[in-house]
Amino acid sequence: MLSSGIWVDAEGRRRCEYRLVELLVSPDPIGPSAELSVYHDVWGACDFRGAPHPAVHANNAPRLAAALRDLDEMLGTEAEPGEATYFGVAEGHGLKAPDVIDGLGPDLTDLM
Repeated sequence: MLSSGIWVDAEGRRRCEYRLVELLVSPDPIGPSAELSVYHDVWGACDFRGAPHPAVHANNAPRLAAALRDLDEMLGTEAEPGEATYFGVAEGHGLKAPDVIDGLGPDLTDLM
């Protein structure tokens, strides 16, 4: 399922972004499964340049966590984190906080 999604900036404005998340659902014979992937830095504690953005994170990370909990409930099972990527690591119902050195997270823009 690909479409636009809404994220909330530091000032509380709602922003529309194509492919904010991607949801793949499979009606497997042994039971349904779903895979949720995120493609934006609004879910993490730092932007892709490594600058902390606590207001953006606070406005969006709880929404991702709620969506993942809803998927858990709908599918009747707990989510399993996927493989770590260059851009982040799933942890619980969100993203693991990056290592911060001198007030900055990693700059990930070299692969963008």
